[in-house]
Amino acid sequence: MQVFLETERLVLRRFTMADADDLVNLDADPDVMRYITGGVPTSRDEIETEVLPAFLDYYQRYEGFGFWAAVDKATGEFLGWFHFRPVQDAVPGEVDLGYRLRKSA
Repeated sequence: MQVFLETERLVLRRFTMADADDLVNLDADPDVMRYITGGVPTSRDEIETEVLPAFLDYYQRYEGFGFWAAVDKATGEFLGWFHFRPVQDAVPGEVDLGYRLRKSA
């Protein structure tokens, strides 16, 4: 497990292909997906063939940037993800922060 950031409560780590179930479950919640897809879940096929490969590719293309699995430090429970991405045509060093979290988080 490659840890990107650790806080008192969370560990942000790199994704692996083994995270497909967690992403499918996260995106299956209509409330989580409400403002992204109007509540429509992401299919397992899309997660396995598009989403996860794109997340993994990001680590190779942009050092220090990417999509990071958010895990509860105390329980090991997957809570969602954060991304840190460079902003195109922005001031150098400006970063886009995004996230998708379970309602419980």
